[in-house]
Amino acid sequence: MASLEPPTYLTSTQNNIRARPISWEGAVRAKTITDADLKKIRSIDKVRKDHRKQTIEADVESFVTLLVGGNGSPSIFETAAKRQDIIHYMLVLLGDMIDDIPALTAALVQHQAPYTPFLPLLQAEDPVPLLTSSVLSGLLSRAVIQSSKNTPQLDEALPQLFSYLATLAKASDAGLQDIAVREYSAVLRSTKSRQLFWAQRKETLTPLFDILRAAVGSSKDTDSTLYSGGASIRSTSDGAISGGVGLQLLYHVLLVIWQLSFEGELVGEGLQEEHDIVILYTQLLKVSPKEKTTRLLLSTLLNLLTANRQTLLPTAVLARLPSLLTSLKSRHLTDEDALEDLQSLNDLLDEYTKTQTTFDQYAAELQSGHLRWSPPHRNPTFWRDNARRILEENKGELPRKLAEILSKNWDNDKQVLAIGCNDVACLVKEVPDKRQQLEKLGLKGRVMELMQEADESVRWESLRAVGEWLRYSFESKTELPMR
Repeated sequence: MASLEPPTYLTSTQNNIRARPISWEGAVRAKTITDADLKKIRSIDKVRKDHRKQTIEADVESFVTLLVGGNGSPSIFETAAKRQDIIHYMLVLLGDMIDDIPALTAALVQHQAPYTPFLPLLQAEDPVPLLTSSVLSGLLSRAVIQSSKNTPQLDEALPQLFSYLATLAKASDAGLQDIAVREYSAVLRSTKSRQLFWAQRKETLTPLFDILRAAVGSSKDTDSTLYSGGASIRSTSDGAISGGVGLQLLYHVLLVIWQLSFEGELVGEGLQEEHDIVILYTQLLKVSPKEKTTRLLLSTLLNLLTANRQTLLPTAVLARLPSLLTSLKSRHLTDEDALEDLQSLNDLLDEYTKTQTTFDQYAAELQSGHLRWSPPHRNPTFWRDNARRILEENKGELPRKLAEILSKNWDNDKQVLAIGCNDVACLVKEVPDKRQQLEKLGLKGRVMELMQEADESVRWESLRAVGEWLRYSFESKTELPMR
């Protein structure tokens, strides 16, 4: 699924470095490098790829020693530390060799300390960290899929690489963001690397979801756009979409999260709690600009929903994913994987919705942390049949969630407050003997505050809720009707 073309920004930097002359003899005279080092470098520098490959394959171990040290000899990246031009050049040359010479790459990752010369370079001055991350991601992408004794080295190197790439992902430069997500993708090829990535999710994942929210015109603080279905993506002539997010960057971000979704049991609930991934992906799916992005969205949702049926399927129904999947069938998708995942998602959600009750729908909506005018809120029969259960289920978990929702300001979606007040009114009306439980949660005080709201619908619903409370204010508890 991955795009193999290197990022333009990185390629341009590497080409500029390749074109610069290096005073190798001066480095030998200054004893920065040895004559033997220079002979090895010249044997593979400025030659055809096939010649370079043959030269290295004939003497792999000596080139491994040159690059990462061994047998008492330091790496050239350590001996030439004061010559930034040599460091730049050798990083670019090594990057070329990692891609072109599998025998060398395999020998490097089997070295007892293959990443030691490079990790300090992630803290150096630009462009050294950028070039180093390219080398490290190339080495680590091979290492993570090999059964190797170098597990401690991976445990040390991957988190440091992830931390550096996270700084690129947070940059305002889309070129740097694209480098970060491509290099993330290169190393997220094993359970181990994905687990380490997830452990650092506050720095690694948050910038990626910021990019996705920008693509649908939302933000972490204004997710009501996602719930209301108001987001839209517009492609422009330069390949950018809403929020200035390029189509390629969008694809590569989705690719990283798709790879992460193979650890569905580990990441599913966290992705939903921290990033509302089901609702966000439903919106992205609705406006996906290309079939390749649709394929990644469908596959990611399938991985996550399959691994987290109890917690994520209710949210998927709330996000109206089933009806969206039905409409997707009219897009005439041609990708076989996308069509297969679309059918699997349909089957999964059909099976779930057949067994779901109205109470389940309402509970799932509360648990999502966001309210909309779904059918239960205005249905007197629903409240008559379920109000007491709502208050008593799981030791009052649902009214606590309702109080949590109402405690927020919802500046960008005031209807949430109106719906919450409606629900409070219905609960008091149907189960007045439980008013004290609601008061202890602060709901009476909150609905009274909301009578001063500027929004007319909030004022009306809060007034109705207070009215239901006042209806029973002067009645004895023993006279309260039981339902």
